[in-house]
Amino acid sequence: MAITLKSHREIALMHQAGRILASILAELSTAARPGMTTRELDHLACRWIQEAGAEPVFLGYRGYPACLCTSVNDEVLHGIPGSRRLEAGDLLSLDLGLRFHGLVVDAAVTVIVGDSVHPEAARLITATEEAFWAGCAAAQPGNRVGDIGAAIEDVARRYGYAVIADYGGHGVGLGLHEEPSVPNTGPAGRGPLLRAGMTLAIEPMLTNGSGETVVRPDGWTVVTKDGGLATHYEHTVLVSETGPIVLTMAE
Repeated sequence: MAITLKSHREIALMHQAGRILASILAELSTAARPGMTTRELDHLACRWIQEAGAEPVFLGYRGYPACLCTSVNDEVLHGIPGSRRLEAGDLLSLDLGLRFHGLVVDAAVTVIVGDSVHPEAARLITATEEAFWAGCAAAQPGNRVGDIGAAIEDVARRYGYAVIADYGGHGVGLGLHEEPSVPNTGPAGRGPLLRAGMTLAIEPMLTNGSGETVVRPDGWTVVTKDGGLATHYEHTVLVSETGPIVLTMAE
């Protein structure tokens, strides 16, 4: 599939969609408390998306059975909500996408459940968010996709963490997964040229383990092979003539 450049109308709609998504993710982060099941979080996500006049884009995608992905501790991404009850100190990644007037946005955040904050978990979250912003800053017209991955990888190495290299970002907008793929590793200067009008989901995933992953028998949940903690941070970003613009931020 060719890389699509979005029109001004499409970008405006994605920005509206992004504000809705940011609001719901913030509410879910607040709602996640010890004793709550991940299925209850999914029900909230489904309801809030519907109330906002949008559609859950994950539900039914390639058979995925929920509106939300909830990945806990060693789970990297695509965790299926269920009967698991959250515990204080759990590292919880919330990954959510929605479609609004035909346009799709995608974002994820990792939070610590409750008030029991382990310093290592907090440091891993900080590193992952910093890696995102470094990658985002590289999303400039004239740069290459590999510049984004190299910037993310540099931050991870500086913190002494591993990047989950088997999974990465992607184009997004007219569909959930578009070209180009946006790896979380370098080298810089490689890959498709970045052009104004491209919209990318940039999503570093870091771990304090080796970076190797396996997929559980459910066919979806990706976990670290060695049980290391994992974090995920993602936004939908517009490559504009004046630089990157994050479309999935709250006002």
